[in-house]
Amino acid sequence: MNMASSALMLFLLVLYFSFQFSSSLDALNKGFSSLSVEKAEQDIIVSENGMFSAGFFEVGGNAFSFAIWFTTRPDSQNITTPTVVWMANRDQPVNGKRSKLSLLHTGNLALVDAGQFQVWSTETESNVPTELRLGNDGNLVLRELPGGHILWQSFDFPTDTLLPGQHLTRSTQLVSSRTESNHSSGFYKFSFDDGNVLTLVYDGPDVSSTYWPSPAITVWQAGRFTYNSSRIAVLNPLGAFDSSDNYNKRTSDYGAVLPRRLTIDHDGNLRVYSQDLSQKWYVSLQAISDSCTIHGICGANSVCRFDLKKGRKCSCVPGYKVKNQSDWSYGCESIFAATSNESKYSYDNGAGVFKCYTKTQLLNGHFPGAAGTITYLKVPKGKSFPTSYEDSVIRNSDCSVKIHREYSKKHVSRFVSFLLWFATAIGVLEAACVFVVLFLIRSQHNSSIDPHGHHLATRECASWVEQIMDSALGSNYDENKMEILARVALDCIEEDNEQRPTMSQVVEMLQSQDCDPNGGA
Repeated sequence: MNMASSALMLFLLVLYFSFQFSSSLDALNKGFSSLSVEKAEQDIIVSENGMFSAGFFEVGGNAFSFAIWFTTRPDSQNITTPTVVWMANRDQPVNGKRSKLSLLHTGNLALVDAGQFQVWSTETESNVPTELRLGNDGNLVLRELPGGHILWQSFDFPTDTLLPGQHLTRSTQLVSSRTESNHSSGFYKFSFDDGNVLTLVYDGPDVSSTYWPSPAITVWQAGRFTYNSSRIAVLNPLGAFDSSDNYNKRTSDYGAVLPRRLTIDHDGNLRVYSQDLSQKWYVSLQAISDSCTIHGICGANSVCRFDLKKGRKCSCVPGYKVKNQSDWSYGCESIFAATSNESKYSYDNGAGVFKCYTKTQLLNGHFPGAAGTITYLKVPKGKSFPTSYEDSVIRNSDCSVKIHREYSKKHVSRFVSFLLWFATAIGVLEAACVFVVLFLIRSQHNSSIDPHGHHLATRECASWVEQIMDSALGSNYDENKMEILARVALDCIEEDNEQRPTMSQVVEMLQSQDCDPNGGA
């Protein structure tokens, strides 16, 4: 669009609105006039060029807010709802009966509802005549008539929009609307942070987080400066947006004189809109290209996927369903029975063991992934886990997580108890036999006959020893020790349990023979 066509459009707008609204209010004067909600279509303040209007704007059934909007021409049939740029009481609408905006004798501009309760005011005072007038730039100004001293102006209290020439400062911020049709305060904010950097922040019900500039990089890597503490940003009429932190951008139609506005939309993105001759708005500048990097865009318990052709797509994590099909910001709710374990889980970059991250808070965030890999996010749910390996772990990662389960003591039958006891006894007996054999091997070459040894073996025991000994050994073994070992073995298999020696007794008998100073051990 060239400069000539732009100038022609502005001339036609001024000419049209000057005629159309010649009978409309151009200002409110102190103590003599007010705007009534019951005459919302007539009680409107219109700027001199006719581009802006101020009055009661219907935000719901029998609910109104005092607002400023771009004036819509009657011939613009495609425009059904005016574009609001400012609201006084966005979070506390007034009743459609007996509510009014008045410029009081005290110099205070006050909005009262049907019960004469003051909902909003400029909190100003003046002893001289004052006037409320809407400027050609969309700025609603309350000033003293002698000298023109400004008591209050809407440009100092923006809602979700900056108009050309309106400054964003250290003391102001833009707050998005809840939805496209709900003008109450939403979850997204645009302002300077304590480090002098322009930021976009998600300020949800449970958590607050900065998502622009990207938290994955430093502000210097994002091309921002932190040393300029003036904290000021402005959009000019030609389409240039300049900020003290070095965020300087130009619209796609830069240079054309067009109606423009910079708005933080309900989806958390910052956009500059330009208006064509048919009063249609189009995006001429956008801060974020990948909308999935905007925190909270799909609500809680959800996953956001972005495609250059198809745009953003929201879906719920397994075990959850969407709360509101028309508004994903409400997130997803569980379809399984909740347990007492309310721990949170997350992908926590740079922490944990073997890339397995558990029991840390899952906040808003964006994980870009890497080529050729797939990341799986698991959440606890009240149903069986998938059997497929790829569905149950993070690919190319090892993960070991402790789980705690409580088991109740169950009744065990007496027969099973007997079997367990019997198996244990057999095991102990086998261990004793192994010990005996090892003892025999260790002492067979170093032992000598104890002439004063105890007569522990009977004639039958001695005969049994002679039978079991290998004939290749001849008499090269300690007969007394072998008799003791044989006796111990026989005692261990007594039919009467009470006659069997305990393990401590067995060890004591073997050690006493082994440590006998006359035994040669």
